[in-house]
Amino acid sequence: MLTTWQKFSRQKLAVAGTGVIAVAVFIALFAYWLAPDPTPDANRMIVEIGGRKPGSEQLFLLLPKAVPPVAVSWWERTWNGRPDDVNYIPITAYRKAGDSVIVDRYIDEGISDRLAIPVSTFPKPAEEFVETRHFWLGTDKYGRDILSRLLVGIRASLLVGAIAMLISLTIGLMLGALAGYYGGRWDDAIMWFINVIWSIPTLLLVFAITFLLGKGFWQVFVAVGLTMWVNVARLVRGQMMQVKKMEYVEAARVLGYSDRRIILKHILPNMFGPVMVLAASNFASAMVIEAGLSFLGVGVQPPQPSWGGMIRENYNFIITNNPMLALVPGIAIMLLVLSFNLVGNGIRDALDVKS
Repeated sequence: MLTTWQKFSRQKLAVAGTGVIAVAVFIALFAYWLAPDPTPDANRMIVEIGGRKPGSEQLFLLLPKAVPPVAVSWWERTWNGRPDDVNYIPITAYRKAGDSVIVDRYIDEGISDRLAIPVSTFPKPAEEFVETRHFWLGTDKYGRDILSRLLVGIRASLLVGAIAMLISLTIGLMLGALAGYYGGRWDDAIMWFINVIWSIPTLLLVFAITFLLGKGFWQVFVAVGLTMWVNVARLVRGQMMQVKKMEYVEAARVLGYSDRRIILKHILPNMFGPVMVLAASNFASAMVIEAGLSFLGVGVQPPQPSWGGMIRENYNFIITNNPMLALVPGIAIMLLVLSFNLVGNGIRDALDVKS
């Protein structure tokens, strides 16, 4: 008889979805090492080059800062990035003349400003402080690298999915188990509460909780999690009402086991399959809700990047000559949500004993 993993591995779409999720997690962990812009929140603003198309490039003069930033550790760079130790000045040409470096600073298309910078400003030969940077996905209206913000922004989507899933599972399992196992007044009270929450539109409830907790990175995660436990509770309640009548539960009661032990060690483990499928679905739904909140301005706050926020900042470019600024984060959301749904379907089919 095939094991659960063997059944899952035979489903190509589910395996592909798992691969996409694994790559996304790797990128989220090492985003500041992979991003062309490793500054905190990938927030290097160069307004002169705002709105560049994908594949564009620009020549820069890397002018050392008067006060170098404090060096950061490997762990600090991995989690928060590192500040630039140079100022990025877009230029069109440069040359060395005596004890100065003459540069034509880029202002706009066809407009430049000539500057003379003493050679003593550079601790090394000035030629080493000139480089060409490529913007593979273009830049936003503030001149920030879209690729870097896309890579760093994946953290918000995965974190909101994970935290919302954990909160929804914790609350849903607890209330659903109590309602299904004990029934009676417990069931009536919990089901009344579930129906009240169920009757409130999800987005409206998230808005209310967000305004109560305040805008911020962690607040939106908690707000989304507190609205997604209802499905889990209803599922667990229904499963619990069926399983508690089975013989092995009656045997556990005869042996004198406590209700807590019967629920946690005997009944809930047998609900693992349906709960995992719903958990994957909630993960995907939480990412979509977070993107919607950020698009409306009540989710993750600038300058911290999030995919929904990137769409909000650049959606007006869709009707201009640079629609990819808004389409790229939208495609990323679609791909990651699709991957979680495919994995959820794969888990459901792999745990289906009838097949």
